[in-house]
Amino acid sequence: MYIPVQKDLSKIQPKLLLGLTKRQLICFGSAALIGVPFYFLTRNTLGNSVSVLLMIILMLPMFFMAMYQRDGMPAEKILLYIARKTIWPAKRPYKTANMYAYLAKEAKKYRTEQNSEDS
Repeated sequence: MYIPVQKDLSKIQPKLLLGLTKRQLICFGSAALIGVPFYFLTRNTLGNSVSVLLMIILMLPMFFMAMYQRDGMPAEKILLYIARKTIWPAKRPYKTANMYAYLAKEAKKYRTEQNSEDS
């Protein structure tokens, strides 16, 4: 009988409760803290179906943060990198002070002063 063993042991995350990691427990718990009270507060005014749909929409970002991971990075890091890419300019020009141009300008000014004094 063959049992597959993961080759990269750094990708294994410790499970805390019900096979969930600490990150997943925090995200699911916060989703429950947001969604369940919202449902109970709005089901009488909006109706059962509408409040359930709104509760699901409120809880989906937390589920996404808990479960999505790409190339070892969690969802919020990926979203942060995307936000940085859209906010900051793509090209950052490297600008320096050209000392040779400054010296050439000063030398030209010096030469014109010398020529005006000689005349």
